[in-house]
Amino acid sequence: MECGVFAAISVNHRAYFHSGPRHIRCFDESEGKGYDMRVIIGVDWSDQTFAAVAQTFQLYHPTDVTLVHGVELGILEHPFVAQAGNVQGYNDFRHAMVDSGRQVVERAAAMVPAEVTSIRKVNEVSNPAQLILDSANNLSADLVVIGARGRNRLSEVVLGSVSHRVLLHSSRPTLIVRGAARKIQRVLVAIEDRDDADRVVRWLTQHPFADPVELCVVHAVVPIGVNEPYVGPEISAWLDDVQRYAEELVKSTAGKLSNSQHTVTTKVVQGNPVSVIEQEAKDMDLVVVTSHGRKGLSRFLLGSVSHAVVHHVTCPVLVLR
Repeated sequence: MECGVFAAISVNHRAYFHSGPRHIRCFDESEGKGYDMRVIIGVDWSDQTFAAVAQTFQLYHPTDVTLVHGVELGILEHPFVAQAGNVQGYNDFRHAMVDSGRQVVERAAAMVPAEVTSIRKVNEVSNPAQLILDSANNLSADLVVIGARGRNRLSEVVLGSVSHRVLLHSSRPTLIVRGAARKIQRVLVAIEDRDDADRVVRWLTQHPFADPVELCVVHAVVPIGVNEPYVGPEISAWLDDVQRYAEELVKSTAGKLSNSQHTVTTKVVQGNPVSVIEQEAKDMDLVVVTSHGRKGLSRFLLGSVSHAVVHHVTCPVLVLR
């Protein structure tokens, strides 16, 4: 999604719609425990928005849903700018934009399943990406859902996009949806180390999928770039240790994830992590990765596996923080 997104609270000249707080509990049948899940979905008039709404409920049974549209007016967001520039028809233009936002929020709300009894509808004039980031924190969202269009990485850096900016700066788990919504049956879980594994296990345990799925836990072993004739005994022993670590990591993670809702397989593959995930994701319905939270120059120089994966795979990507 590119120009409309979500938030929590509206103030001053912003339009605000609220369904009234209601609350329900969902239950994890495998453990018999109730759990709450608060989801925020950014909406605009793009097809990807409605795919993202539909995909949310293919994946989860959230208890609390907030649908938000940010009306992007640029420098005309502030009425005094229009007045100073003597912009004709400003009030009519602003009203039409806000009313269009109200309509898209209502259309998205019609897609929310009836069993979700806590729904907020928000429509306000604001920068969409910043509105997402602020609102996710204000509402303590468990998950942010955004539809992404087909821009490549260069155009996103130069032109910017809501999904790019949120993914770059969010501290909350984020689901990026590309293409049409799909039934989630096969999930690729990519882990780098034990911290990654613990984060994934914790999320999947606390936020179970709506339906049983097949999980494949994969770890990429990055080649060291030494040709075979130059691999001495020390390096060979070290490589064996790395392989054993990788095998133990995926197997222990699979053991923690195995329950009545999951069948779990494992895989260790040599190669660049992004390339490995891209290849393994071709037959998957969802990819789960983690973000290490790099910011600024370090992210630019070192890159981000999670961000690269979002641009290389065609299925939805869940980025855990």
